[in-house]
Amino acid sequence: MKLRTLLLSAMILLTGSAMVSAEALKLGLNYPQTGRYKDQGLQQRLGAYLAVDEINQAGGVMGQPLELVIRNTRGEPEQGAKNTAELIDRERVRMVFGGVSSAVAIASGKAARDRDRLYFGTLTYSNATTGSEGHRYMFRESTNAWMTAKALSQYLNRHHADEKFFYITSDYTWGWSVEESVRKFSNTGDKNQHAGVKTPFPRALISDFRSALEQAQASEAKVLMLVLFGDDMVRALNIAHEMGLTQSMQIVVPNLTLGMARQVGPSIMEGVVGAAPWVWNLPYENNYPRGKAFVEAFSDRYEMRPSSSAASAYSIVYQYKEAVERAGTTNTNAVIRELEDHRYSLLKDEQYWRAFDHQNVQTVYVVRIKPRETVVADEFSSDYFEIIDFLPGDDAAQTRAEWEQRRQEAGKPPRL
Repeated sequence: MKLRTLLLSAMILLTGSAMVSAEALKLGLNYPQTGRYKDQGLQQRLGAYLAVDEINQAGGVMGQPLELVIRNTRGEPEQGAKNTAELIDRERVRMVFGGVSSAVAIASGKAARDRDRLYFGTLTYSNATTGSEGHRYMFRESTNAWMTAKALSQYLNRHHADEKFFYITSDYTWGWSVEESVRKFSNTGDKNQHAGVKTPFPRALISDFRSALEQAQASEAKVLMLVLFGDDMVRALNIAHEMGLTQSMQIVVPNLTLGMARQVGPSIMEGVVGAAPWVWNLPYENNYPRGKAFVEAFSDRYEMRPSSSAASAYSIVYQYKEAVERAGTTNTNAVIRELEDHRYSLLKDEQYWRAFDHQNVQTVYVVRIKPRETVVADEFSSDYFEIIDFLPGDDAAQTRAEWEQRRQEAGKPPRL
């Protein structure tokens, strides 16, 4: 027994020495450290570092330790593309991931494509990311606007079918995609009946949100669709509460994250409905062991619950690792082949990277914010989400024919 223990210790030491001497496999994380989406960016960083540390403790990727190299996009497309070029050209990263704004992810993905590197979008919901602007070097881990809208509208059509909607939409590619998709599936395409207003992006002022909300109030709509994200959503929802709209209208935030809910707080957020690809209580409710292990490791390490942003970044690091190991190389074309149509279960039920558009096809969940007393009963005061509906990924995602039609309308070929 003593000899076996000594041999095992020697093997661990040799493995550790090999890891130390091996050249690091660098990954680039391109995310907003500042700006209106900084909270979602921070969650990506925390999730990514947790995955990197776990993988390195288990021996790395084919004996190479992972190293995370980070850059601040500031939420600006030009900066995102510049960072991506620098990460690849100067830092020699083998893959880049990140983004919160879809405009940033699209610009960054094109910079990666031009350098024969993969780009994984973490939080990029615009249909264009894997649609009209998609290419073979872009993989999107999050759901898209189409998938979100289809799942959300399934719920809205049951409970708010005959009510008037009012849309307040962030004026850029993500906002346009979400509004268009929700209108399509909720049968609210008539803009005379279901009016809306755009707010500037990325520099909307408090006065812009107040003006938009005053128009919503005057419309006498029953459903207020806040197609806003990050700090913009936080500011608008606080004003809506001051105006009494959270009591008189059903507030819907199509893309909800834990960070946004925490910033607003449970008293104001109660009853708000939205959609998400993942929430931290999901693994416990549906008994997903790997998902529970992630939540517990994240919570222990950072003393907070993980958001869907953290889960996305964490999953991407593991998916890249496993694709490289299946390919036996970091060669981009070989890794792409291993990712396409690959099915896996990690933090939830089965997901897969669809070959024709590189969209991650996965279940979409409709959630409602719980009462304040339930939220704060959690150890980290973060039990925000009640799962009230869901739609399987294959039912939520565009068909190939629908995808090809969008590509044709944009003047793009019917393949990546």
